[in-house]
Amino acid sequence: MDGNGRWAKRRGLTRVEGHRQGVQAARKIVNAAREIGIPVLTLYTFSKENWNRPQQEVQALMGLLEHYLEEVHKEIEEHDIRVQAIGEMEDLPAPVQQSLRRLIDRTRSKKGMLVNLALSYGGRAEIVRAASRLLEDFKQNRISPKEITPDLFSSYLYTQGLPDPDLLIRTGGDFRISNFLLWQMAYTEIVVTQVLWPDFRKRHFIRCLLDYQKRERRFGGVQEEA
Repeated sequence: MDGNGRWAKRRGLTRVEGHRQGVQAARKIVNAAREIGIPVLTLYTFSKENWNRPQQEVQALMGLLEHYLEEVHKEIEEHDIRVQAIGEMEDLPAPVQQSLRRLIDRTRSKKGMLVNLALSYGGRAEIVRAASRLLEDFKQNRISPKEITPDLFSSYLYTQGLPDPDLLIRTGGDFRISNFLLWQMAYTEIVVTQVLWPDFRKRHFIRCLLDYQKRERRFGGVQEEA
């Protein structure tokens, strides 16, 4: 969800206002995905590297996040949406952790779309964490080297039990994945749009989905001719 800062700068506004509008864009896209029938939507909300931003901006972002988590309870529950989070939750301020846990607990039994919030998340950190946990299980004789497969390794990731993403949408025009779901995106299709995140709406989302539908997914194999 890239482009909040650039959106604000072009309008002579503060970066915080850009993030505030970005939150509203996220709400619109969650609802759009639910209406379309997307089963899992992962939002790269705050990366490990984002902690290196100016302290004032980080504090404002955490405040916006806490407010959003508290504000959407009723809306999320009414739409049968389940919320999960991936990343190093212990890095988040205590009030944000509490709001997040409440939302996750209140939606745990929901059967509709899953919204997965990536918070204090980094793909490399996730892989290192998974490798460390796997090594600990090996030391405790809970697994043997012969048992280690890609499927087993995947079970040590934050996304255990979730399908690998079919589509990554990158707003803001940058052609990079920015340390996001590095293991999971081995065969993910990528769509890059110049639209900045605060301006991203359902119509843009649908255009990205239509682009995805035209792709021929071979997963390293060869598509037989009709």
